[in-house]
Amino acid sequence: MGPHRKHLPADERRAATVEAVVQLAAEQNPSQITTTAIAKYMGLTQGALFKHFPTKDAILQAVMEWVAERLLARVDKAARAATSPIAAVEAMFMAHVEFVTEHPGVPRMLFGELQRAEMTAPKRMVQTLIRRYGERLHHSIEEGKAAGQLPAALDAEAAITLLTGMIQGLVMQTLLAGDVGRIRRDAPRVFAIYLRGIVSEER
Repeated sequence: MGPHRKHLPADERRAATVEAVVQLAAEQNPSQITTTAIAKYMGLTQGALFKHFPTKDAILQAVMEWVAERLLARVDKAARAATSPIAAVEAMFMAHVEFVTEHPGVPRMLFGELQRAEMTAPKRMVQTLIRRYGERLHHSIEEGKAAGQLPAALDAEAAITLLTGMIQGLVMQTLLAGDVGRIRRDAPRVFAIYLRGIVSEER
């Protein structure tokens, strides 16, 4: 059972619920996380949990919002500190990898939401996160083209698809190996190959 306090202000209770779900997702199949399991982990009754979230989907939406806010903030910070557009792309990639390493349950939840056939609020939030992440990468790639660091003919959308696919592939390899640290070890070598590909494309 996770650490908890019985009486928390509403905002703190909602934040604690989100953190509990993120932690549970790192320990078990996210699709099997029930409101009963969340309440038990937090040392609450389901009734107490439902005072702050009317449904499980409302909890999942709050989790996706938490993920989007923190991941994009970290990506933005990394890009701002970079010394060039290409360095910004690498910094965003590595910031994403580090976020996944610290929160291994998050990608499992994201994959789970995207696999749902129905269009839910959490699924829409995941789609928005992917779009906003792509927009940031697109900006840096176009800056790299304008600065002459990347080929003018480089297909930015394809480069973004490949980069996000690399992260997804690294995550899958990590899950298969059961080794959270693997993604951190493999990411620099994978990015080096990616960078050679987009930089050496015929100008």
